[in-house]
Amino acid sequence: MKLSKDNYLKARDFILTNARMIERRLFHFHFENDGPEGVFHAVYAYRNPDGGFGHGMEPDTASPESQPLFSIMALETLDEVDYLNKEIILNDFMPYFKSITTKKGGIPWMLRPKSNYPCEEHFKTVKEWAALSTTAPLLGILEKYKIDIPWKQKAEQFVWGEFDRIKEKHVFCYLCVPRWLTFLKYTKSQDKAQETIKNLKNWILTSGVICEDKSDTGWGLYGKPHSLNYATSPQSILYSIFTQETIESDLKELINRQQEDGRWGTWYGISEGTKLEWAGIQTLWTLKTLKNYNRIEK
Repeated sequence: MKLSKDNYLKARDFILTNARMIERRLFHFHFENDGPEGVFHAVYAYRNPDGGFGHGMEPDTASPESQPLFSIMALETLDEVDYLNKEIILNDFMPYFKSITTKKGGIPWMLRPKSNYPCEEHFKTVKEWAALSTTAPLLGILEKYKIDIPWKQKAEQFVWGEFDRIKEKHVFCYLCVPRWLTFLKYTKSQDKAQETIKNLKNWILTSGVICEDKSDTGWGLYGKPHSLNYATSPQSILYSIFTQETIESDLKELINRQQEDGRWGTWYGISEGTKLEWAGIQTLWTLKTLKNYNRIEK
């Protein structure tokens, strides 16, 4: 089963008329042969003088303040379009990341907002602890681009310690697991990495992690992942843990969940505007996943 050309065009039009500039430029890059420069400029619109990224780069907050997670998202996005290089990482990103590094050697997930802007409640109760979901991908990108700096040593000790500490407790979060895999893919400690990946595969397949109820309206959203959340392409590290039948079934369900206006929706959003922004993010993610599996009609 493939997404029809008409429905692809509906999704395209939804993104181009409702999504943020960053999703629109990513769409042009992935689907219309545009270069990465537009994505770079869209990403840097979120950058602050302190080198961090804010301004609601995740639509759950309208705060302009720099946040570790948003800065990681900016780094990942530039990597996605092959715009990163050593100079950008060292000059534009690492000064901010070093400035927020904790005594444990890692960087926090989020920092408590100091300003009074609309945001989801979970931003107001942030514990500013070092986090695996931000420190691991940063280390992975440093390894990928062969950047060797003293900062990495304590950060890597923190990351391995966190893998030992949290074990299976957070594998339900399909937003975090790919970030862990960035580190596990590129770390020089491949023996430990392969053992950790093996454990991740076992934990994800544990009953209750994958949402098997396709009648659930939250299927595929936060806390209710399906196979494609972990295996966004046949080249994904976790692809092999799912049967072909499971992948095929989830691709079919994903295609069938497109709404009449072309979007794939979520329940996220603190306003009608941010609900559209989240739908733009979800629709772009869906199109990229379907493209990876060659499920869009030409």
